[in-house]
Amino acid sequence: MRVLIADDDQDVREVLVETFRVAGFDVLEAANGLEALLYVKRDRPDAVVLDLMMPRLGGVEALKRIHAFNPGIRVLVVTGAIDPELHRQATAAGAAGVFTKPVPAATLVAALTGPPPPAPPPAPTSKAPVPAVGAPTGRVLVVDDNPEVRAMLEDVLTSLGYGTSTAADGAAAVRAVLAEAPDVVLLDVYMPGLSGVGALPTIVALVPHAKVIMISGVANEDVLKRALAFGAHDYVTKPFEISNLSRAIETALAMRRLETGPERAT
Repeated sequence: MRVLIADDDQDVREVLVETFRVAGFDVLEAANGLEALLYVKRDRPDAVVLDLMMPRLGGVEALKRIHAFNPGIRVLVVTGAIDPELHRQATAAGAAGVFTKPVPAATLVAALTGPPPPAPPPAPTSKAPVPAVGAPTGRVLVVDDNPEVRAMLEDVLTSLGYGTSTAADGAAAVRAVLAEAPDVVLLDVYMPGLSGVGALPTIVALVPHAKVIMISGVANEDVLKRALAFGAHDYVTKPFEISNLSRAIETALAMRRLETGPERAT
């Protein structure tokens, strides 16, 4: 069985990973909710041990989106919050078990090696179906002051099936989103004039349903955390692998579909 351990506490994660490997599991690990969602989509684990209190998509919302991608996955929720309402919501969202920290790793292993819980009742027919994730579709705005980077990204994204437009700085990006709302914005952090971080709040205000992925050649944690706090969905650092960037865009588009419905994520 393949299990994903999703916890932002590295020490806790290492203990869980080692315990599950010793127990014979194939183990994946994620340090935040976004990574967890990506692994669920890409690697199809059979189960997830999910810390609810994680950055970049946490809480019951993370659980809901994991089940949206794979309704049959078993999810054990672990939380440091002794909150009956939170536990109730997690169970209602499909958690196979809810555990309060500190919980022995062996307890979690036993919960997954035991019989699966009864299948949840079918969803009401009036509920809108979760849109399927298929071939790449969507409009991507590339914002970078380097013309070679813009051209390269435009060529690659076009070949992957995305509709692509470009802008050379933050001010041009603001004009571009006003002209045609994109689904995803690849926004360079450091640009002359209006920087990516400076343009971000305006872009988020103008197109709140668009997902902004920050691009930076310098891994400055303070700047990137600030960008996330101002509404960025994710970030990637240069030089980036196209496969990683493509997965980030796919995840952003999938989450946008879940939030807005298929009629808007085209």
